Amino acid sequence: MSGDSMHPKRFRDDEEDETASQASSNISLEELEAGRSRPKWYRRSGPSTLKRWFGTADPSKSDKRRAWCRWLVIGFVVLGFFGVISGIIYVSFVSTLIARLRPAPGHSGLDHIVGKWTEPDANGAFKYEWRDDFSRDIVPKNCHSHNDYWRRVPLYEALAAGCKSFEADVWLTEDNELLVSHSWKSTTTSQTLRTLYLDPLANIFEHRNVSGASISDREIGVFDAEPNTSTILLIDFKSDGHKIWPVLQAQLQAFRDKNWLTYFDGTTMHQGPLTVVGTGSTPFELVQQNSTDRYIFYDAPLGSISEPQYNSTNSLYASMNLKAAVGGMWLGRFSSKQESTLKQQIQAAEDKGLKSRYWDTPSWPISVRNNVWAKLVEFGVGMLNVDDLVSATRWDWDFCVVAGIALCGKK
Repeated sequence: MSGDSMHPKRFRDDEEDETASQASSNISLEELEAGRSRPKWYRRSGPSTLKRWFGTADPSKSDKRRAWCRWLVIGFVVLGFFGVISGIIYVSFVSTLIARLRPAPGHSGLDHIVGKWTEPDANGAFKYEWRDDFSRDIVPKNCHSHNDYWRRVPLYEALAAGCKSFEADVWLTEDNELLVSHSWKSTTTSQTLRTLYLDPLANIFEHRNVSGASISDREIGVFDAEPNTSTILLIDFKSDGHKIWPVLQAQLQAFRDKNWLTYFDGTTMHQGPLTVVGTGSTPFELVQQNSTDRYIFYDAPLGSISEPQYNSTNSLYASMNLKAAVGGMWLGRFSSKQESTLKQQIQAAEDKGLKSRYWDTPSWPISVRNNVWAKLVEFGVGMLNVDDLVSATRWDWDFCVVAGIALCGKK
């Protein structure tokens, strides 16, 4: 055999070694080029970072790092534990505050009606058994139930809260009925001025008169605590005021006949248990027209209260949109200039014997709403316009927001 044929295996091994060496060399070059093309953050991350932290090249450093990790985990566990405890304490604190500060439920006849009330139907207004504790322990307050008909229980909720004034928006139908609603689209034939307000008020006055019949000089107002207080029905004329006027007069005639209405006889104002005030599209000239038996009064514009035609013989309220009166508030607070304007307007209405009232006051955030309420009351506003009856009349406004949580009010 020749020399080449005597060592075939060695020849192949050498060839394979050389091929492997070249492949290894090629791979190494490719990896090297790839490594050079990668950014430093990439080359410093990944397995090499873990090796530096947990590698065994320096056992003392590795032990220190492990110790740090253990303490870090322990720290997170401790913080989590105290976080849970703090959360439990916070919730318990707020729950206790709510339980302590929440007003106790009322137990008067009015509260009983609120709980049992159902909407008017074909048979008329809601009927109930009269109780002599009808308004027991309810203190009348100078608050106006804005858009009262939107409440779950119109009229009675306002009276149960002690509000002296409540509002009904009316629309005239072709058959001369006054429907109560904020818009024409949402009117229903069962929700009328009579079924929601006039009939219930007549029922109240009838029973109050009976329960006090043994006292000949007793007024027949709604509230036991202040029987001489006159409640105020503010009627917002939504459709043609000149057409609504005679229909409203006709529906109020029974109240006038029984001497239940406040009226002006040309020289003297006679107060009754109910005072009717027109706003919205109410024609001022029709209010003035009847100068000897005037029993529908006007809601004068507060911004024009200096005009001589508005006085206590033809008007009761002097009202205005709050933003139109003083502009927007910065960070939910009145500026000194705005406060001065409010004081001047309120005083101007009072000087004429009228009750000032601001509508469209802020309802949220609760802290801003309460601040506006407090300022208006401080400045002597005649009637506080409110949407949230319970918060306005039964909560301490300083404790409505505690620990960052609104305990009262609607968001």
